[in-house]
Amino acid sequence: MLFEFIATMAAAFGMAGLALIITHFSKLAGKRAPKWLIPLFAAIGIFAFQINQEYSWYGQQVRELPEGVEVVKVAKSTQWFRPWSYAKPQILRFIAADIGNASVQVDNPDIHLVNLYLFERRRSVEKIAQVIDCNAPARADYVIPEKGSKLTIDEHVKQTTAWYKLATDDPLFINICTDQNT
Repeated sequence: MLFEFIATMAAAFGMAGLALIITHFSKLAGKRAPKWLIPLFAAIGIFAFQINQEYSWYGQQVRELPEGVEVVKVAKSTQWFRPWSYAKPQILRFIAADIGNASVQVDNPDIHLVNLYLFERRRSVEKIAQVIDCNAPARADYVIPEKGSKLTIDEHVKQTTAWYKLATDDPLFINICTDQNT
């Protein structure tokens, strides 16, 4: 975040420098540029850099995902204090699943354990383990057993009552259940 602040200030000073050059050339031409030109160009530099960062954040994050991790859900948002987001909604959150390392239970091949990663702009990445039942279809949070505990995934599935329905057109279901079976 510190680097983003420094880059924002650099963009502001760069645009203000451009306005200063325009002001200098206008003096040489015998005309005076308005006094508000330099602060206007600095503000344009700040806004342009921040808007660019907001729209390029998603692409940067997806490029950095390791192999086997795929995006399963994207949340686009529009906000009144970002009027440009009404023209093109911004992606400020998304969910990625570690499909390449999803484990299948030996006793029940329709039960999968997968890690989900929750990404949000200007926040740390959260990792959540999920149990996916391809027969139901449903998902449940997987509580990693404490050290010394012998609770297997199958036992966890039998004890879990907090199952959430999963639509068959949900990208998580499609990526885990259909890709694993082919």
